[in-house]
Amino acid sequence: MFFVFGAATKQEQLDFNQPVVCTQCGRYGNYTVIMEYTSFSIFFIPLFKWNKKYYVRSSCCGSLYTIAAELGERIARGENVTLTENDLHLFRRGYRETLKRCANCGYQTTENFRFCPNCAHPLQ
Repeated sequence: MFFVFGAATKQEQLDFNQPVVCTQCGRYGNYTVIMEYTSFSIFFIPLFKWNKKYYVRSSCCGSLYTIAAELGERIARGENVTLTENDLHLFRRGYRETLKRCANCGYQTTENFRFCPNCAHPLQ
């Protein structure tokens, strides 16, 4: 007789969607919650999960935040939760290309310049 067992780290997107104005990029987007955990399986049937971590991803720029385990467990149970800036701790800042336009000369670029390469005016 033989047994097939193992432990693996997995991710699961929870049923949560909150429309927001992103604090990182200033655009409209949605927050989605992801639970990352390690599970032990026998014959490909997960028996128990441990080391749960909860992340929030913004859809506009892809920034990733961590949230407290208690708050993540409430979301996983399906409770009505509204996330605030105080609940989020920046884990990794996202980046999406945006078109920048110089207010002085009208030059347009998607590069992350602080100053216009055409006239040296500061870009916002």
